[in-house]
Amino acid sequence: MREVLIITDPETVQVLSEETRFKILQLLRKSPMTINELSDAIGKDRTTVYRHVKRLEAAGLVEELEIRGNEKVYTRSARLFLIKTGPDESIEKFREAYLQVEAEKLVKILEKAGFEIRDREKLKELLKEVLNEIELNSLPVIGKISRAEIELTEIELFHLLNMLVFLQSCGLCEKARRVKELISF
Repeated sequence: MREVLIITDPETVQVLSEETRFKILQLLRKSPMTINELSDAIGKDRTTVYRHVKRLEAAGLVEELEIRGNEKVYTRSARLFLIKTGPDESIEKFREAYLQVEAEKLVKILEKAGFEIRDREKLKELLKEVLNEIELNSLPVIGKISRAEIELTEIELFHLLNMLVFLQSCGLCEKARRVKELISF
């Protein structure tokens, strides 16, 4: 299993964005599972789960790990998926929901850490804008790394993302100022 898989193909994102397939990937993040185990965990029939696993496998997101008895055990092809695609009408709904969820997670992290948020909704919208801008501006670099099929560890990915944000920091100054106004440090 790879540490990080960078997904830049909109068709692969479409495969990933289907709710049942997304749940399968979440379950496989915890541990490898058989079709029967996935079926029980999701509450869907075996045939449906098998069909979704095969779609994930064809997209390179899931792979067969071993055979246990007469059942195949499946695992994720990477521990971490980094989704970086440009605006694409076919996945824009998923992308919009993804950015909304990530902005909400960031606000919750700040709240749990004890930061006072002056206007939660404004902060969420602003964070969503920032995440979107960083993502879109990072596409050329991420795409080139993906096409070169460079395997990254999690720490290398962390450093790469920090570098990409640093490169965009001047353009984000005004938004950074607005974020600081909404959070008490």
